[in-house]
Amino acid sequence: MSFVLDASVVLAWLLPDEQNAAAERIIERLADKGAHAPSLLLIETANALLQAERRARVPAATVEELLAAAMALPLIVEPISAESVVRAGAMARSHGLSVYDATYLDLAAQRGFALATFDAPLARAAAVQGIETIPH
Repeated sequence: MSFVLDASVVLAWLLPDEQNAAAERIIERLADKGAHAPSLLLIETANALLQAERRARVPAATVEELLAAAMALPLIVEPISAESVVRAGAMARSHGLSVYDATYLDLAAQRGFALATFDAPLARAAAVQGIETIPH
């Protein structure tokens, strides 16, 4: 079954100082099962890579390669509708999340998919909402 992928997993897969086996397994699952993400994922990933470059975590020459690898993931990127923003805002308020993070939660809730995240507050909110998380 497909799932919703958030930026924390993509970055753990891309950034050398964050790489881990769980991120590798999720990306392998993505290749087999497919995944969805709100279009926000593209912006979050690009911004985080730029921040990593600015903090000297990765060389500038590597950022373009990492961004290309992220953009090549076989994701179904979903547009963020006005209705989704309203629902995400309500979830953010009730769970103490940013609206950015709640956008992933909303997509998982709307599609009935699990949510792949390494973000602990987001995973806790997913549990409250009855959404399975990866990794569990």
